[in-house]
Amino acid sequence: MSRASVNGITVGYDDQGRGAPLVLVHGHPFDRSMWAPQVAALAGPELRVIAPDLRGYGESTVVPGKTPLETFARDIAALLDHLGLGEVVIGGLSMGGQIVMEFYRLFPGRVRGLLLADTFAQAETGEGRKLRAAQADRLLREGMRPYAEEVLPKMVAPYNIEALPEVAAHVLGMMRGAPPEGAAAALRGRAERPDYGDLLAEVSVPALVVVGRDDEFTPVADAEFMSRRIPGATLAVVEGAAHMPNLERPAEFDGALRGLLAAVGRAAVPGG
Repeated sequence: MSRASVNGITVGYDDQGRGAPLVLVHGHPFDRSMWAPQVAALAGPELRVIAPDLRGYGESTVVPGKTPLETFARDIAALLDHLGLGEVVIGGLSMGGQIVMEFYRLFPGRVRGLLLADTFAQAETGEGRKLRAAQADRLLREGMRPYAEEVLPKMVAPYNIEALPEVAAHVLGMMRGAPPEGAAAALRGRAERPDYGDLLAEVSVPALVVVGRDDEFTPVADAEFMSRRIPGATLAVVEGAAHMPNLERPAEFDGALRGLLAAVGRAAVPGG
């Protein structure tokens, strides 16, 4: 694990492999360890995989209050500056996917390819903003444990909780271990996100949209919407998975991601 001082905070991150950079952004309320299977499978002589802890999570600085998606995106850009990296393939799951869309809005010239996993592009509704505010208050009041146990069967498909107990334990441990102040700040900031539908129509790099077939948080319909909006996007629906296909079905997830990386490589070749 490495650390960097950027934007007035300390960011913990993994940085494995060499070659073309791939940045993976975790969701809420997780940390960078959710990408451990991908780092292990993909990092090597031709691919450098960077997985940061977002501010408020994991081993990064906890900043109470409200953390907008723009702040997360600018933290990632500052980390890339620290690492001397310009253009990257960048992907995220759930809230991480929304951070990736915000990153593309702010820094389109730095993006060579997009991975949007189990996420959605629409702005929050009025009712949704109220629910996120109430949830933030609950996390500060009760801590993470009650929430984590409540949502586990939606994060990981119930049949996988039984069949893949180590995956369920990992997801539950990440959620229980998340700092309540950081998670609440992210919820408040995420409630104010813009609608990214029009932005997706402007994407000009290879893009992959992934979703677990049984995801209740971000159903297949949300993924289909995004894949239709992005010119030339690939849609991968992972069978036997819910909200965490990268952990529930890593081989299928990694196969789709390798397809995106290959498309990025072809796009970099004149006439490719």
